Formats: sequence, C-alpha cells, structure tokens
Amino acid sequence: MASREGFLTEGQREMLRIATENADVMSSLPLASSPKSTGPRSPSQTSFVLSENHHVKAPNGGQSAAAGGVAVRHVRRSHSGKSIRVKKDGAGGKGTWGKLLDTDGESFIDRNDPNYDSGGEPYELVGSTVSDPLDEYKKAVVSIIEEYFSTGDVEVAASCLKELGSSEYHPYFVKRLVSMAMDRHDKEKEMASVLLSALYADVINPTQIRQGFFMLLESADDLAVDILDTVDILALFIARAVVDDILPPSFIPRARKMLPETSKGFEVLQTAEKSYLSAPHHAELVERRWGGSTHLTVDEVKKKIAELLREYVENGDASEARRCIRQLGVPFFHHEVVKRALVLAMEISTAEPLIRKLLKEAADEGLISSSQMVKGFTRLAESLDDLALDIPSAKTLFQTLVPQAISEGWLDASYVKPLGENGEKPDKNDEKLFRYKEEVVIVIHEYFLSDDIPELIRSLEDLGAPAYNPIFLKKLISLAMDRKNREKEMASVLLSALHIEIFSTEDMVNGFVMLLESAEDTALDILDASNELAFFLARAVIDDVLAPLNLEEIASKLPPNCSGSETVHVAQSLIAARHAGERILRCWGGGTGWAVEDAKDKIQKLLEEYESGGVVSEACQCIRDLGMPFFNHEVVKKALVMAMEKKNDRMLDLLQECFGEGLITINQMTKGFNRIKDGLDDLALDIPNASDKFEFYVNHARERGWLLPVFG
Repeated sequence: MASREGFLTEGQREMLRIATENADVMSSLPLASSPKSTGPRSPSQTSFVLSENHHVKAPNGGQSAAAGGVAVRHVRRSHSGKSIRVKKDGAGGKGTWGKLLDTDGESFIDRNDPNYDSGGEPYELVGSTVSDPLDEYKKAVVSIIEEYFSTGDVEVAASCLKELGSSEYHPYFVKRLVSMAMDRHDKEKEMASVLLSALYADVINPTQIRQGFFMLLESADDLAVDILDTVDILALFIARAVVDDILPPSFIPRARKMLPETSKGFEVLQTAEKSYLSAPHHAELVERRWGGSTHLTVDEVKKKIAELLREYVENGDASEARRCIRQLGVPFFHHEVVKRALVLAMEISTAEPLIRKLLKEAADEGLISSSQMVKGFTRLAESLDDLALDIPSAKTLFQTLVPQAISEGWLDASYVKPLGENGEKPDKNDEKLFRYKEEVVIVIHEYFLSDDIPELIRSLEDLGAPAYNPIFLKKLISLAMDRKNREKEMASVLLSALHIEIFSTEDMVNGFVMLLESAEDTALDILDASNELAFFLARAVIDDVLAPLNLEEIASKLPPNCSGSETVHVAQSLIAARHAGERILRCWGGGTGWAVEDAKDKIQKLLEEYESGGVVSEACQCIRDLGMPFFNHEVVKKALVMAMEKKNDRMLDLLQECFGEGLITINQMTKGFNRIKDGLDDLALDIPNASDKFEFYVNHARERGWLLPVFG
C-alpha cells in the first residue's frame, strides 16, 4: 500500500516541513503555551499555526488568531540556527529578497494594460450622513411653532402636526413649544397654552403631555442659563396645564419624587403648587395671568370698527378708511361695518354723504360683498325699534337710505327687509309669531338685567305660546352669544330652569336644530359662533337638559352638508374629554348663576336632616332659602324616593306643609310625581315594591289636592 506521502506534491511537503519547524519553535516559546498546560501541543493547535501563517484552512474550521486565543507572530528558523522574526506582510529582514513583487520604483495601475482589472483599483469609502428621524422632527416642529406664533391659527398648527406624523416624538413638541414660548412675550405664552389644550387627546395623548412637561422639568437648569425667570414661568405653565385639565394634579407629587431636591425642576414644582394652585380662585388667576384670549373678540372688533368710522368722519380720507377695514381681516364681519356706518349717518346728519361715499367705494372695489351689504341693512332694519329710542327719525332716515343705496348701485335691488331672524322665513301674515318674537326679546333683555328666573318664567306663561318654545331657545342663545360670558352663563342656567319648569326635551331639541340650521348666518354676526354653540350643546348635556343621545337626534334632523353637524361633533368631543363636567361647567366663568348639581346636593342634605329628626318648619325654611321655586319638583321627587327607601311616610308630612304654605305649587308637585312615574322601572331595581308605594302616594296626593286633574 502506498504511503500517504505519495499524494503530496513537492510544494506541500516543503510547507509541511516548515510547519513542523515552526511548531517546534512555538512549543519552546512562553507565549505559545498556557501556564496551566505543560503537555505537548494538540493537533488543533498545530493546525491553527498553519492556518495563521499560510492562509490554509485548518481542519477545525480555520479559526482566526483572535478566536483561537494564541497571538503569535510568524517565526522561522535560518540555516544558521538563529530565529528570525518575519516582517509584516512577509517582506523579510536583512539579507532577504523582500516580499513578493517588490520593486524599487512606485507601482501604479495602467488602465491601458491588456491585463488591467478594474477590481484592482484602489477605492475610497465615501461617508454619507445618516439622518436621524428625531432631528428631522425637531427641525420640522420649530417651523410649525414659528408659523403658529405668527398666525395664531390653532387648526392649521394641529393639521401640520398630524401631517408630520412621528407621533412617538410628540413629547419633544410639547417641550419645544413651551421652551420657545418661555423666551417670548405673554402673547406667545398664552398662545402656547391654548394650543396645548387644543391638541390634548385629539393629537397628543395625555401620556405624551406628561412626558413633555417632565422633560421640561429635567432641563430647567439648562433653561435657567438663558431665561432668568425660568422657575416662575415654567411653574405657571404647569399650573395652567393643571387648570386646563391637560395635566392631572397628581403629576406634581409624582414628578417631585423623580427629581433631585437641589434641581430647578424641583423648585418649579414647589412654586406651581404653593404660589399658583393653592391660592384662592387660583383657576381664574392662572387663566388671566398672560392676558387671556389670544384672539380678537367680537367686542374688540366692534370697537375697532367704531374707531375707524369716527376717524373717517373727522378726516374724510376714504382710502385710509378702506385700508383699515381691509386690515381688520374679518371679511365675514363686514356687515357690522355697514350697520355701524349707517347708524353713524343717522346720528350725524353731516356724515351721511361721507358714509354713502365710503360704502359705495367699498362695494365697487369688492371690499364689502353684496351679501355683507344686504346683511348690514337687514341687521339695522331689525333693530330700528330700539334705535328709534335714541334717534326718533331712525325709521324715516332708513327708508330714505335704502332707495338711495339701490339707485347708486351699492345695495342689491332685490333687497327686501325680512321680518324673521337669522335663517327664519316666517309667514308675514302670522302676526302672532311676529308679536311673540318682539315680546321675548324684551323678556330676555330684562332677564339679562335682573337675573330673575321666576319672573321670566311667569312672563313666558303669560304669553301663552308653548308651541313657540324652540323659537325662544334660539333667540335666547343667539342674543347671549353676542354678549359677554356672564350672559352666556345666565342663558345656560335659564335653559336648565325652563326644562324643569315649562320646556320639554323636544322643545330643547327643536330649538337647537333651528340654531344649527342657521349656524352659517349666525357666524356672520359672531366670530366664534360654531365653538360657542358646541359649548351650549355640551353644557345642556352636563346640566341634564339634553341626554347624550339627543345630540345624535339633533344631528339626524339637520339637512345634509349642514355646518351644524360639525358643531354637534365638537360638542360630543367636549363631553367625552377627561374631566368634561368641571371644564364645561366653568366654560364661561361659572358661579354667575344656578348650578343643577349644587341644588340637588342641597336638597338631598336638607331632606336627610329632616328625616333624621328635624323640624318641618326648619325644612321648609331651607327649601325657601334655596330661592329656586322652579326647581321644587326635585324636592318632591327626592322626598318620595327617600320615603320609599326608608319605608317611612314622614316625608308626606313635609310635602303637605310645603303645599299648604304655597311653597310648592300644584304645578311643581305634579311635575315631581311625573318624574317619579317616568323612572319607576329604574327605581324598581333597587326598591321592589316601588310601584305599590307610588300608587299609594298618588292616591294620598289626590285626596289632598296636590295634583293637577291631567295627571296620570
């Protein structure tokens, strides 16, 4: 049998000989063996050396020196027996021929050489910048914030942020928005707070809001280097966020535990809690700290219009007046310019030619549209009766102005003075309806002055037109929206009282439908009509005037493509928000009128005190002190429910005393019994014999004349 050497070439034999010699050398070197291993080298170690020095794959997979654990340089033995350490790349040392293909001159690649291979070309690694998504996001939000500070357009800012995507980076938006506002004026600080409230939940989720504010607290020390009063400003931002319900009050103690006590962020939290959130009436103080609303209110626009018209009458510069009108940037509110200009022409007879000239030139150049001009004349026509109190000749002057305007071409010839309100086209022959509208305007104005709900209810009952209740609701809210927050709050309070006393839920639904159908016309008079209508709807739900399902009913009654549908959607979003009840109850400042929940709590407490052994006369006095005779049906309802629960008919004695004194009227008593009757099914779940007890109470009430004959 042939030996295994017969299969080796001469080159392979030489390679094996060199490997054997190297193995002998390495075994004698201290680096080649482990301190713990004194035995002969294993075949794998020998293979490793072979693979390392001759680039031949070893049987064990060809591990590299780094992986194999032995780092030695190639060593060879000369013929003289001396060990020669080979240079890197095998170039050899003194007395050697050098490495393969070494030449004295510099080598270069000849692209014209027939053996040229492009793969041998030296190449350079060209570095490319890898974009960081977070850096891109930060750059983009800066431009969004800058644009928002310039325009004040919340909707555009929200839309841009949505289009930007990368919602996981929204905490950085919160941080950037607040930090940029901190270094600017109060206007921008207020705008930043307004934008955060608008983005809350819809665009930026609550967790991201908290994360953003915590990042601000962590960087408070750095911010303080550039902004001297960082602690106070950031504390106010956090207090405002708590007041606006976009940060929970628990955020402060939780964040405090995660910050060093020596940090500025810790100081910010202490300032927010002690200086702002612990003060009496802190919500109102915090909301007004930076000047309140960032947008022009109706009153401010009207004031600017009045000023520019007065200046025009004094200097007669029509081009300057038109420039001022254009600069207002409220083309949808130009009807107010028309109305006030006409009133001024009536007040100052010498100003009439100037006013006609201004309106004609504004109409000719398209500054005031035809529809706005007609709207201005219409609004003036509707208020002529009130205007005649100050300007006796108002009606005569108006009748003169209309044909002049038509003949001069700045009022449409088809103009006809309507008798109805915004969006209404009543039959002119229906004198009863026309008279009703005139009367209720007077009643509403008196209510805004006196805040006397019982008197208003009596006035409505005297009018004796329950079929027109939706029209009253529409007129009430329309008048309130054009006034201050006090009147808006009073209107909401009145709706609660009317629903309890004389208005049905159907009246409320139909009234809101009428309002929403004419929302576009209402917006001509009131800049923020859509949002205010949404708050009225949401407030009606919170006050139990409407049920949440009624909003869907209202939306279903609106015509297709009606802008009022969007208002209903906004109202539903307001109601669905966290802490919606508190926010909506104080949307117009609160505290100026009667709150349903407070009244219910007081009634519950006085009945509990009476049931536990109180005196009838004292309970009657407490009911009288409530000062809400239109809400006494709630006393009847709660008293009957308590009598059922306690199995104690003592409450009937209280009702008898209240009825005998005239404290609770027969209407209120009947209303209370009706409310129990409507809720009997629910009561029966807690009180199994509720139906039997109620039947007993009804018979008891009829015997004593508490109920109207129509009951039952």
